[in-house]
Amino acid sequence: MRLVVCVDRDDDLGRKAGVPGPVVGRAAVLEAAAKLGIADPGDSDTNAMYAGVHLLDELRRHGDESEIVVLTGSPKVGILSDRKVAEQFDQVLKDHPTSTAHLISDGAEDEYLFPILASRVRIDGVHRVYVRQSQSIESTYYTILRALKDPKFRTKTVLPLALLFIGLGLAAAAGVVWWGLVTLLVAAGVYLVLWTFDIDEMIIDSLRSASSDIRQGSVAFGFALVSLALVSIGFLLGYNQYAGTGGSSPVARLLLFVRAGLLWWFVGGEVWESGRALRRYLSVRKVGAGYPIVTISIVGLGLLSYGVVSMIAFFESTALAPPLWILIATFSSGFALTLVAALLSQYVRGRAGAEEESTPEVSPG
Repeated sequence: MRLVVCVDRDDDLGRKAGVPGPVVGRAAVLEAAAKLGIADPGDSDTNAMYAGVHLLDELRRHGDESEIVVLTGSPKVGILSDRKVAEQFDQVLKDHPTSTAHLISDGAEDEYLFPILASRVRIDGVHRVYVRQSQSIESTYYTILRALKDPKFRTKTVLPLALLFIGLGLAAAAGVVWWGLVTLLVAAGVYLVLWTFDIDEMIIDSLRSASSDIRQGSVAFGFALVSLALVSIGFLLGYNQYAGTGGSSPVARLLLFVRAGLLWWFVGGEVWESGRALRRYLSVRKVGAGYPIVTISIVGLGLLSYGVVSMIAFFESTALAPPLWILIATFSSGFALTLVAALLSQYVRGRAGAEEESTPEVSPG
């Protein structure tokens, strides 16, 4: 059995055509493609599904037992959408056991899911579908206009530019254009870091989880408030240290700020994780291996961060510089704890994968 897999990572099929995933079978995929084509004639996922049907017919002509499936994700592309695609693929594999598959891709975004699919079956090929477009200026204009109507594209590109223009306008009105430009450059750098590592997705998921906790009266919301309060105290104490040493060098003042808030920030992170662990225990009567691993990581990162501050103070020869043996001990302890956390995480993942492979599959019928 060979599977022809089409991936709709942002769930255009569900949002625009009202067709939930997974879609399995030639007739069902053709019907779904027709609905999506009527709902949005310019959507490239329609062409990808037709390309998948074309490949399915070609495989069957060569005598291969094959089937086609369309996996759908979530409009919020990221961790949530990839998890939904993985769950749907596992569901399909239970009903259609196979060891090989072909991936139909209409763009680089779908190919981000290649490792997820390849971890479950062998991928024999990736077939890219390109939609032929006219090269005229008018065609380019309408292509850009259509992209600007995509909420996902606007959120990632247009919104930051809008905030940039607003910030520069306010800075110009206040007569502090230079400081406004510096602040915006720092904010843009932070945004790019968050986007690169999908931290923005994690923050959004955390906010959604907090909103759900409020509605359900979960104990985790109280822990979250305490955590935010501790982080705020850390910033306040750091600012007091920074502002109260006007005669010191800028480096010494910055080190005082970080050192004053460091403990409070990491304690706040531990309180946050404790609330999540308690919520999990109350719901399923199980904490899981993630909580101790995260706790070890927090302690290790805290020691490493303190070590970095101490190292800078040591080389700058400020009054904050600790003895050399304390610096070495702090770095060694932090590095050892982070290494232990990484090894434990790999062990837990390997064990979970081994248990999943050892679980016998029951063929239908």
